[in-house]
Amino acid sequence: MLRVGLTGGIGSGKSTVSELLAAHGALVIDYDVLAREAVEPGSPGLEAIAQRFGPGVISDDGSLDRPALAEIVFNDPAALADLNAITHPAIWQLAAAREATAAPDAIVVHDNPLLVEMGAARHCDVVVVVDVPEDVQVARLMSSRGMSETDARARIGAQASRQQRTGAADLVIDNTGPLDELALIVGGTWDELVSRATSA
Repeated sequence: MLRVGLTGGIGSGKSTVSELLAAHGALVIDYDVLAREAVEPGSPGLEAIAQRFGPGVISDDGSLDRPALAEIVFNDPAALADLNAITHPAIWQLAAAREATAAPDAIVVHDNPLLVEMGAARHCDVVVVVDVPEDVQVARLMSSRGMSETDARARIGAQASRQQRTGAADLVIDNTGPLDELALIVGGTWDELVSRATSA
């Protein structure tokens, strides 16, 4: 099994790369999905969040009020650290359970926006980073998610820097071009991963 860490800043197109790798045959473990599972109603994670951040972050239906929580943590590094201390261990457990279902010769892609922040890069055989300039990230977030420029830059600033991510990378995918160009780049990346998996 080849364990691949896939990461990229918000608005970089990491999810598109993840979908393309899955189409080539990768087993993709999506950490955004795991992050939601870790805080489902009734979970220990959600209970711990409610204790730390108060009832204002819980919706009327008992689910996590993500916008309310985001408003607290994205402007307060200590609060974000507390949230991560609650959610990251639960996410690790879910990811390990998913990986345990993989075939021995599988290429398992850990699609994790916080790969660098969680210190997970060192547990991967290969780290793939999807990279675009910050101005491209901002423009995409403003057009696709309706964010203001201030909000977009705050979200980007809450993540690892481009330098931190590319510094951890074995392979970098430049996603400033059109989708058909990205598909070709990802195809080449997949060939490289298969080559590494078979020579391991």
